[in-house]
Amino acid sequence: MRSLISILDLSVEELDELIATAKDIIARPEAYRESCRYKKLATLFFEPSTRTRLSFEAAMLELGGSVLGFSEASSSSAAKGESMADTAKIVSCYADIMAIRHPKDGAPYVAARNASVPVINAGDGQHNHPTQTLADLLTISREMGRLSNLTIGLCGDLKYGRTVHSLIEAMSRYEGVKFVLISPAELKLPGFVRYNVLEKLGIPYTEVTSLDDAMGQLDVLYMTRVQRERFDDPAVYERLKDSYILTKEKMELAKENMCVLHPLPRVNEISVAVDDDPRAAYFRQALNGKFMRMALILKLLKEAEENPRREKVEDGGWRHDLRCPNSRCICHTEQELPPAFRLTDREAGIWRCVYCEQVGVE
Repeated sequence: MRSLISILDLSVEELDELIATAKDIIARPEAYRESCRYKKLATLFFEPSTRTRLSFEAAMLELGGSVLGFSEASSSSAAKGESMADTAKIVSCYADIMAIRHPKDGAPYVAARNASVPVINAGDGQHNHPTQTLADLLTISREMGRLSNLTIGLCGDLKYGRTVHSLIEAMSRYEGVKFVLISPAELKLPGFVRYNVLEKLGIPYTEVTSLDDAMGQLDVLYMTRVQRERFDDPAVYERLKDSYILTKEKMELAKENMCVLHPLPRVNEISVAVDDDPRAAYFRQALNGKFMRMALILKLLKEAEENPRREKVEDGGWRHDLRCPNSRCICHTEQELPPAFRLTDREAGIWRCVYCEQVGVE
């Protein structure tokens, strides 16, 4: 039995397979209407969401299944102090598969280690958002006709933007992909993505602060909002929130076939005047998310039926004598959860937290 915690849990072949299934669902929706009959999806959303939660629910309903769950932590036993591990064990008694969104980095990973049904990470803190990446991949494939040989601009909050982190991990495995990282210095891409993915794999990238200067070279522009909920200091948020605004005038600098993506919700980082531009793909992107989540649910439920046993955690060689410096990591709040670090760079001696991937400290 498998779960999806990181986009790296899926091989390139599996990503292509999910895209093909999603395209078949689009072409032949009637063929899938009873695929999940009598199956139940639990949506456990510990922080606000519109698109992700509703698209999961719509996906399951269109597959003929049913949905149960909650849309805020205050309506769950987490408000009483229940651990993520216990929640996962309990929900496994009532559902066949679960999707979890949580403000703590690593929470879905803890759930997957304790659940007896597949767990889908629907976004954990500032860490990962793999199903948004599935939506992104299908959108790029449909808009551009390919996933290789593309220059992708990532603009805005690259530090806390979990959608950005997952997309880089996915697209780095396709041939000929280059990245242009557009952000203020305070919101640059974090080291665990830069070093673990881009530099480790030798992926070309540049870091710039000007969106105007980058526009002309991009095949894909991925805009993100500066997320108020990720900042401990409101003053820093207020200073950075309007760093980049995509306007009709800026779109005139772009290629005729460039596509603009955004995980949504937007605040004001894309002018509504851009919405009518045929290159604006972000609302089509939201619809594509439903189709990819349908494909993912089908895949994980099929694999769970074929192999109901939980995948073994390979924890040989882990260290437990380090401390995670990330205050948002689940290891700081989960009941009796031991710190755990895996060696990710033997030459440099770098040990990263298995829950949030931050470098451990003595």
